Amino acid sequence: MKALLLSLTLLFSLIAVVPAHAAAAVQTAATEIAAEEAPQLTKREIRKKKRQERRAKRKAIRAAIKDWRKADISENALLLIIITILLPPLGMLLFEGALTTRVLISLLLTVLFYLPGLIYTLIVILG
Repeated sequence: MKALLLSLTLLFSLIAVVPAHAAAAVQTAATEIAAEEAPQLTKREIRKKKRQERRAKRKAIRAAIKDWRKADISENALLLIIITILLPPLGMLLFEGALTTRVLISLLLTVLFYLPGLIYTLIVILG
């Protein structure tokens, strides 16, 4: 389990942890209404409304991040992808379950040059 957590931490440190759509500013109708009502409110009420809006934005961003992390990739598939990035033929062997022509093609492409073997294996696994 520690190895899985370490590998996930490494993977998320290599890619952006917060996706761009989650980091975008979330503007609600309440924000626009509060901006129009601002001159009529006291300073304390204005601060209170701003605080509530910030909390709502944070909740929306957290929800977007949770949805992003709950993508259709299961833990096993994620671990298989990590193994494939490190050793493409091993990832293909684990995916196929036996020594097949796909495993041999992946091994040959990886021996010739790493990148074609990686691309071929990822296409087969994710396709």
